[in-house]
Amino acid sequence: MAEPPILSLEGIGLQQGGRWLFGDPSSGDGEGLDLHIGPRDRLALIGRNGVGKTTLLRLITDEIEPDRGVRKVKAHANIVWLEQEPDFSAHKTLMDFALAGDDAPPEHGVEAIAGQLGIDMTTEAATASGGEKRRAAIARALAQEPDLLLLDEPTNHLDLAAIDWLETWLERFKGAFIVISHDRTFLKRLTRATLWLDRGSMRRKEVGFGGYEAWEEQVYAEEARAAEKLDAKLKIEAHWLERGVTARRKRNMGRLEKLFEMRAARAAMITPGGTAKLKLASDEDFKSKSVIVAEDISKTYGDRQVIKPFSLRIQRGDRIGIVGANGAGKTTLLKMLTKEIEPDTGTVTHAKTLSGVSIDQQRALLQPELTVRQVLAEGGDWLDVRGSRKHVQAYLKDFLFDPSLIDAKIGTFSGGEQSRLLLAREFSRTSNLLVLDEPTNDLDLETLDLLQEVIADYEGTVLIVSHDRDFLDRTVTVTLGLDGSGTVDIVAGGYEDWQAKRKQRTPKKARTDKPTDEKSAPPPPPPPKSSKLSYKDQRDYEQLPKRIEELETLIGKGESALADPELYSKDPDKFARISKSLELARDEKDAAEERWLDLAERAES
Repeated sequence: MAEPPILSLEGIGLQQGGRWLFGDPSSGDGEGLDLHIGPRDRLALIGRNGVGKTTLLRLITDEIEPDRGVRKVKAHANIVWLEQEPDFSAHKTLMDFALAGDDAPPEHGVEAIAGQLGIDMTTEAATASGGEKRRAAIARALAQEPDLLLLDEPTNHLDLAAIDWLETWLERFKGAFIVISHDRTFLKRLTRATLWLDRGSMRRKEVGFGGYEAWEEQVYAEEARAAEKLDAKLKIEAHWLERGVTARRKRNMGRLEKLFEMRAARAAMITPGGTAKLKLASDEDFKSKSVIVAEDISKTYGDRQVIKPFSLRIQRGDRIGIVGANGAGKTTLLKMLTKEIEPDTGTVTHAKTLSGVSIDQQRALLQPELTVRQVLAEGGDWLDVRGSRKHVQAYLKDFLFDPSLIDAKIGTFSGGEQSRLLLAREFSRTSNLLVLDEPTNDLDLETLDLLQEVIADYEGTVLIVSHDRDFLDRTVTVTLGLDGSGTVDIVAGGYEDWQAKRKQRTPKKARTDKPTDEKSAPPPPPPPKSSKLSYKDQRDYEQLPKRIEELETLIGKGESALADPELYSKDPDKFARISKSLELARDEKDAAEERWLDLAERAES
């Protein structure tokens, strides 16, 4: 027999602010919203900012009650919610926060996870950083041993080491989870099914986030074709869907090709050792295009040299990503390059025409009582967008806002919508240097696509500090990688290019960006593999591609069958059989792909 769901929502309808957020009876969706969560589900919850993703989590936890429909929970099921911004104000220390409430986890469990995350739980909550608070909240949530874990932007404020640790923990997790995240790499690595909230309804597909974009495009294309047969109003909406999703994605493919070309050109300027020296066919030409020149700069705090001496010339149009663990010196390096602080040694020189804009991740410029019109156009109808005059409502459309929101107050917007509005404001200003400090926090995936598009079209130079690996891989031409030792790696490309260089340079060393208290020795390196293929290896090398293709077909059929929302209620045994077969097929496909790639590498060598 199939195991019953941990939780079910059936026929859910919810009103907010006088409108139906879910299950609007007038829309023809008389059934309301349905959701069944199985014991081992790994679900990505996707949707634009403001569609109700966090509200849905509140319904699941019973923090709010629906206006109609029922919520059913398996007996003794433990549902734990890792909120996006937990409230620490009533707690003296991080441990006090972790042990508060009737559902508090055991202290030894919190300490064990906190130790692995490298967080001191005796830290006062009032002075703790965003990263420390996030790790403390993770320690509390995981120590409660949930059957169903709800994760709302879990990677916000985490550095790369902590993200890697959390991903590994979730891969081993025996329960179910739902995750809201803008981190594409995180979602692709962990999820096996997708919940898509869109215009008051929810779709489910038994495919992880890696297949979401193709599914989304297919759904919108089908809707567009159907809308063409209806009235003009729906035709306009169909055009918007195609322009906003399919067309944008195609344009982004062209921009990615351009990005790769820029990286290749930049790689030719950097010496093989990745040092600060730059080799050029015409050094004078390169100097004339330089906007920031750092010569032998370094910084020391106390006994620790945060930045060892290095040099760099940043050209017009460069997109520079700065990446590394918390405390590695990213902010220090950024402030030296922007001349906010002076280096201990060396010099930083800016081009005379350099004019910068910094996007404040704390949204300090947005006051709740102000309207959109006041924020963007100082109360008027028109604004200057990098030297060109544009109507506020037209500009709102460019940043995925409904033009009718022109007089809405900022306080009514979600955190992600406020971040998007701040981007709209700052990108309108005339500048040739853009400084982005963790710009992806609070943004939905569609806004991230928009941000990548705007950065790609920006004519000036961009400096980006981010932990979002996929965002860096899609955006930057040069990565400045800090490993915590004070060394700054200069790599043409994104995050993955930096990681590849580190592995190539130090194959036998432990990674230096892991949580600070992790004392275990690294595993020994694997023995060298022979490049000569045995008879069995050669046979697998030739036959595995066909088997992988067969498994992909099998997986596709299984996912299509499970996409039927009525299958579980009609035939739970069949649902269980297909789910089990699908899991086995995915595991076999993963193993087959890994085996074939290993054989291909050996055959080519």
